[in-house]
Amino acid sequence: MGTPEKKQKKILVLYYSHSSQSHNLIQAMIQGMADSSVTVNRYRLQPIEAQKFPIGTVPSTVWKMLRTFFRQRVPIEPLPSYCFDPYDLVVLAGPTWSYHPSGPVLSLFDRDGDRLFEGSLVIPMISCRGYWRMHWWGLKLMLKKYKATIPNVIIFTHPNKEPWRTVGVFLKLAGQVPERMGWMQPHYRKFGHTRSQLDEARSFGEKIVGTLARDEDLAGLDFNTGPARHDKS
Repeated sequence: MGTPEKKQKKILVLYYSHSSQSHNLIQAMIQGMADSSVTVNRYRLQPIEAQKFPIGTVPSTVWKMLRTFFRQRVPIEPLPSYCFDPYDLVVLAGPTWSYHPSGPVLSLFDRDGDRLFEGSLVIPMISCRGYWRMHWWGLKLMLKKYKATIPNVIIFTHPNKEPWRTVGVFLKLAGQVPERMGWMQPHYRKFGHTRSQLDEARSFGEKIVGTLARDEDLAGLDFNTGPARHDKS
Protein backbone atom coordinates (compact mmCIF):
# COMPACT_ATOMS: atom_id res chain seq x y z
CA MET A 1 0.00 0.00 0.00
CA GLY A 2 1.20 3.54 -0.78
CA THR A 3 1.88 6.21 1.79
CA PRO A 4 -1.35 8.08 2.58
CA GLU A 5 -1.33 11.60 1.18
CA LYS A 6 -1.08 14.32 3.84
CA LYS A 7 -4.11 16.53 4.17
CA GLN A 8 -3.49 20.08 2.96
CA LYS A 9 -3.38 22.61 5.79
CA LYS A 10 -5.70 25.62 5.80
CA ILE A 11 -4.87 29.08 7.20
CA LEU A 12 -7.24 32.01 7.65
CA VAL A 13 -5.63 35.46 7.79
CA LEU A 14 -8.14 37.85 9.32
CA TYR A 15 -7.12 41.46 9.78
CA TYR A 16 -8.00 45.12 10.02
CA SER A 17 -5.81 47.94 8.73
CA HIS A 18 -6.47 51.65 9.23
CA SER A 19 -3.41 53.34 7.75
CA SER A 20 -2.28 50.39 5.54
CA GLN A 21 0.58 49.47 7.89
CA SER A 22 -1.04 46.18 8.97
CA HIS A 23 -2.11 45.58 5.38
CA ASN A 24 1.47 45.88 4.14
CA LEU A 25 2.70 43.44 6.78
CA ILE A 26 -0.05 40.97 5.92
CA GLN A 27 0.67 41.24 2.20
CA ALA A 28 4.30 40.35 2.88
CA MET A 29 3.40 37.51 5.23
CA ILE A 30 1.02 35.96 2.71
CA GLN A 31 3.75 36.12 0.06
CA GLY A 32 5.87 34.05 2.42
CA MET A 33 3.00 31.57 2.83
CA ALA A 34 2.93 30.74 -0.89
CA ASP A 35 3.37 26.98 -0.69
CA SER A 36 1.52 24.04 -2.21
CA SER A 37 1.18 22.42 1.22
CA VAL A 38 -1.28 25.06 2.45
CA THR A 39 -4.39 26.92 1.41
CA VAL A 40 -4.46 30.52 2.64
CA ASN A 41 -7.68 32.53 2.78
CA ARG A 42 -7.67 36.12 3.92
CA TYR A 43 -10.21 38.80 4.74
CA ARG A 44 -9.78 42.45 5.68
CA LEU A 45 -12.43 43.67 8.13
CA GLN A 46 -14.62 46.35 6.57
CA PRO A 47 -16.14 49.00 8.87
CA ILE A 48 -19.73 49.87 8.00
CA GLU A 49 -18.76 53.54 8.32
CA ALA A 50 -15.42 54.36 6.67
CA GLN A 51 -12.65 55.26 9.15
CA LYS A 52 -10.86 58.39 7.99
CA PHE A 53 -7.07 58.44 7.79
CA PRO A 54 -5.58 60.83 8.58
CA ILE A 55 -8.22 61.99 11.03
CA GLY A 56 -7.36 65.55 10.04
CA THR A 57 -7.21 67.91 13.02
CA VAL A 58 -5.70 67.95 16.50
CA PRO A 59 -9.07 68.16 18.36
CA SER A 60 -10.61 65.33 16.32
CA THR A 61 -7.49 63.19 16.85
CA VAL A 62 -7.59 63.75 20.62
CA TRP A 63 -11.30 62.88 20.66
CA LYS A 64 -10.70 59.72 18.63
CA MET A 65 -7.87 58.62 20.91
CA LEU A 66 -10.01 59.21 23.99
CA ARG A 67 -12.87 57.10 22.62
CA THR A 68 -10.58 54.28 21.55
CA PHE A 69 -8.90 54.27 24.97
CA PHE A 70 -12.31 53.29 26.33
CA ARG A 71 -12.55 50.50 23.72
CA GLN A 72 -15.19 52.06 21.47
CA ARG A 73 -16.49 49.52 18.98
CA VAL A 74 -16.54 50.16 15.23
CA PRO A 75 -19.29 48.05 13.60
CA ILE A 76 -18.14 45.94 10.65
CA GLU A 77 -19.71 44.36 7.59
CA PRO A 78 -20.69 40.67 7.77
CA LEU A 79 -17.84 38.26 7.10
CA PRO A 80 -17.90 36.05 3.99
CA SER A 81 -18.94 32.47 4.69
CA TYR A 82 -15.47 31.01 4.04
CA CYS A 83 -14.21 32.71 7.21
CA PHE A 84 -16.26 30.22 9.24
CA ASP A 85 -14.80 27.10 7.60
CA PRO A 86 -12.56 24.88 9.75
CA TYR A 87 -8.93 26.07 9.73
CA ASP A 88 -5.70 24.64 11.07
CA LEU A 89 -4.57 28.16 12.01
CA VAL A 90 -6.07 31.64 12.25
CA VAL A 91 -3.76 34.66 12.02
CA LEU A 92 -5.56 37.64 13.60
CA ALA A 93 -3.85 40.93 12.77
CA GLY A 94 -4.37 44.62 13.30
CA PRO A 95 -3.13 47.87 14.85
CA THR A 96 -3.12 49.05 18.44
CA TRP A 97 -5.60 51.82 19.11
CA SER A 98 -4.83 53.69 22.35
CA TYR A 99 -3.35 50.58 24.01
CA HIS A 100 -6.18 48.28 22.87
CA PRO A 101 -7.23 46.20 19.86
CA SER A 102 -8.87 48.34 17.20
CA GLY A 103 -12.61 49.06 17.24
CA PRO A 104 -13.31 46.76 14.25
CA VAL A 105 -11.48 43.84 15.92
CA LEU A 106 -13.44 44.40 19.16
CA SER A 107 -16.67 44.32 17.14
CA LEU A 108 -15.50 41.11 15.49
CA PHE A 109 -15.12 39.44 18.89
CA ASP A 110 -18.51 40.72 20.06
CA ARG A 111 -20.37 39.40 17.03
CA ASP A 112 -18.40 36.44 15.68
CA GLY A 113 -15.91 35.45 18.38
CA ASP A 114 -17.57 32.14 19.24
CA ARG A 115 -17.87 31.02 15.60
CA LEU A 116 -14.34 32.04 14.64
CA PHE A 117 -12.21 31.24 17.65
CA GLU A 118 -13.90 28.47 19.64
CA GLY A 119 -11.17 25.85 20.12
CA SER A 120 -9.07 27.37 17.31
CA LEU A 121 -5.31 27.71 16.98
CA VAL A 122 -4.64 31.46 16.77
CA ILE A 123 -1.52 33.58 16.26
CA PRO A 124 -2.17 37.32 16.78
CA MET A 125 -0.08 39.87 14.89
CA ILE A 126 0.08 43.39 16.34
CA SER A 127 1.18 46.53 14.52
CA CYS A 128 1.83 49.44 16.87
CA ARG A 129 4.03 52.42 17.61
CA GLY A 130 5.39 50.71 20.72
CA TYR A 131 2.78 50.28 23.46
CA TRP A 132 1.52 46.80 22.69
CA ARG A 133 1.34 44.98 26.05
CA MET A 134 -2.21 45.97 27.04
CA HIS A 135 -3.38 45.13 23.50
CA TRP A 136 -1.73 41.70 23.76
CA TRP A 137 -3.13 40.96 27.21
CA GLY A 138 -6.61 41.98 26.06
CA LEU A 139 -6.44 39.70 23.03
CA LYS A 140 -5.29 36.78 25.18
CA LEU A 141 -8.21 37.25 27.57
CA MET A 142 -10.75 37.41 24.75
CA LEU A 143 -9.31 34.39 22.93
CA LYS A 144 -9.08 32.29 26.10
CA LYS A 145 -12.77 32.95 26.64
CA TYR A 146 -13.31 30.75 23.58
CA LYS A 147 -10.70 28.19 24.68
CA ALA A 148 -8.48 29.15 21.75
CA THR A 149 -4.87 27.97 21.77
CA ILE A 150 -2.38 30.83 21.35
CA PRO A 151 1.05 29.31 20.70
CA ASN A 152 2.80 32.54 19.75
CA VAL A 153 2.42 36.23 18.91
CA ILE A 154 4.01 38.55 16.34
CA ILE A 155 4.60 42.18 17.28
CA PHE A 156 5.85 44.86 14.89
CA THR A 157 6.64 48.23 16.45
CA HIS A 158 7.42 51.44 14.58
CA PRO A 159 11.22 51.76 14.52
CA ASN A 160 11.54 55.40 15.64
CA LYS A 161 12.61 56.10 19.22
CA GLU A 162 10.41 57.65 21.89
CA PRO A 163 9.16 60.29 22.47
CA TRP A 164 9.43 61.05 18.74
CA ARG A 165 7.54 57.91 17.76
CA THR A 166 4.44 58.94 19.73
CA VAL A 167 4.67 62.58 18.63
CA GLY A 168 5.10 61.54 14.99
CA VAL A 169 2.11 59.18 15.00
CA PHE A 170 -0.06 61.83 16.64
CA LEU A 171 0.94 64.44 14.06
CA LYS A 172 0.33 61.98 11.24
CA LEU A 173 -3.15 61.21 12.52
CA ALA A 174 -3.82 64.94 12.82
CA GLY A 175 -3.04 65.39 9.12
CA GLN A 176 0.53 66.66 9.40
CA VAL A 177 3.67 65.32 7.71
CA PRO A 178 6.18 64.94 10.57
CA GLU A 179 8.84 63.48 8.25
CA ARG A 180 9.12 66.90 6.57
CA MET A 181 9.09 69.07 9.68
CA GLY A 182 12.54 70.52 10.34
CA TRP A 183 12.41 69.94 14.09
CA MET A 184 11.19 66.34 13.63
CA GLN A 185 13.32 65.16 10.70
CA PRO A 186 16.43 64.24 12.72
CA HIS A 187 14.30 62.02 14.98
CA TYR A 188 11.46 60.79 12.77
CA ARG A 189 12.46 59.59 9.31
CA LYS A 190 9.42 57.52 8.34
CA PHE A 191 5.88 56.80 9.48
CA GLY A 192 5.13 53.13 10.06
CA HIS A 193 7.05 50.00 9.26
CA THR A 194 10.25 49.63 7.29
CA ARG A 195 11.17 47.49 4.30
CA SER A 196 13.24 45.25 6.57
CA GLN A 197 10.16 44.65 8.71
CA LEU A 198 8.20 43.63 5.61
CA ASP A 199 11.01 41.20 4.83
CA GLU A 200 10.67 39.83 8.36
CA ALA A 201 6.91 39.41 7.90
CA ARG A 202 7.58 37.47 4.69
CA SER A 203 10.05 35.18 6.46
CA PHE A 204 7.57 34.67 9.31
CA GLY A 205 5.00 33.50 6.76
CA GLU A 206 7.50 30.96 5.44
CA LYS A 207 8.26 29.74 8.97
CA ILE A 208 4.59 29.38 9.86
CA VAL A 209 3.80 27.35 6.75
CA GLY A 210 6.82 25.08 7.14
CA THR A 211 6.14 24.42 10.82
CA LEU A 212 2.43 23.78 10.24
CA ALA A 213 3.12 21.43 7.32
CA ARG A 214 5.49 19.39 9.52
CA ASP A 215 2.92 19.26 12.34
CA GLU A 216 5.42 20.93 14.66
CA ASP A 217 4.69 23.30 17.54
CA LEU A 218 4.34 26.95 16.49
CA ALA A 219 5.40 27.99 19.99
CA GLY A 220 8.98 27.18 19.04
CA LEU A 221 9.17 29.89 16.37
CA ASP A 222 11.14 33.06 17.15
CA PHE A 223 9.09 36.09 16.11
CA ASN A 224 11.23 38.71 17.83
CA THR A 225 11.60 41.53 15.32
CA GLY A 226 14.42 43.96 14.66
CA PRO A 227 17.09 44.91 17.20
CA ALA A 228 14.63 45.08 20.11
CA ARG A 229 13.83 41.73 21.75
CA HIS A 230 10.23 41.93 22.98
CA ASP A 231 9.18 40.01 26.07
CA LYS A 232 5.85 38.62 24.83
CA SER A 233 5.00 36.36 27.75
